[in-house]
Amino acid sequence: MQLPPLTDAVLVKRYKRFLADAVLPDGREVTAHCPNTGRMTGCWEPGAPVQLSHSDNPKRKLAWTLERVDMGSGWIGVNTHRVNSVVAEALDQGQIPNLEHYARLRREVQVTLNDELSRLDLVLDQGQQPDAYIEVKNVTLLAGDKLQFPDAVTTRGYKHLQALRQLVANGNRGIMIYAINRPEGRCFEAAEAIDPKYASALRQAMNDGVEVIPLRLQHTASGIEASSIIDLCN
Repeated sequence: MQLPPLTDAVLVKRYKRFLADAVLPDGREVTAHCPNTGRMTGCWEPGAPVQLSHSDNPKRKLAWTLERVDMGSGWIGVNTHRVNSVVAEALDQGQIPNLEHYARLRREVQVTLNDELSRLDLVLDQGQQPDAYIEVKNVTLLAGDKLQFPDAVTTRGYKHLQALRQLVANGNRGIMIYAINRPEGRCFEAAEAIDPKYASALRQAMNDGVEVIPLRLQHTASGIEASSIIDLCN
């Protein structure tokens, strides 16, 4: 996926969850929108190199957006709004094993489960297998050599797991794609110390047939693309 034109900057601070101050090459300090609801643990520090995108939309309160941060090992994608498009592109191009043989990809699909409305990121249908309902999560938390999700307690993420379990029980495929959006780490696991309820729900979902795909993303000079599947931690 091609990103908008990017501007190098140096991070000053992140604050109030959705704001980040950065210094541009010409010395100007700007406030950028930080589209990430998590804690971003290990994904920012004062003085870190960052890249920003710029919008000319006059209706926006902040023209700049924080896209990625380099903590010393390469770019970490912190704009959570980008990952669905990266994964959708990989699916369109048949790059994710066992998800190649579907004729149609739909985005932001609503389903009603147990009289409750849920919205899933992606749905694959018109294929040789049951329809595949997919939820995508951006993963940036690194604990040693392990990549973890979530980096904060997530009620919404828990609900998504329950929805996928129900879809599997109804005869569909339910798939969690954890988009690994930093270059380090050898395997993926739930962050049990941060959100034990989510970790337990993920184990139960997997036992009930929900498929888990930890998909490494790779940052290029001007974009982001799917790279490879990494292992689940033992």
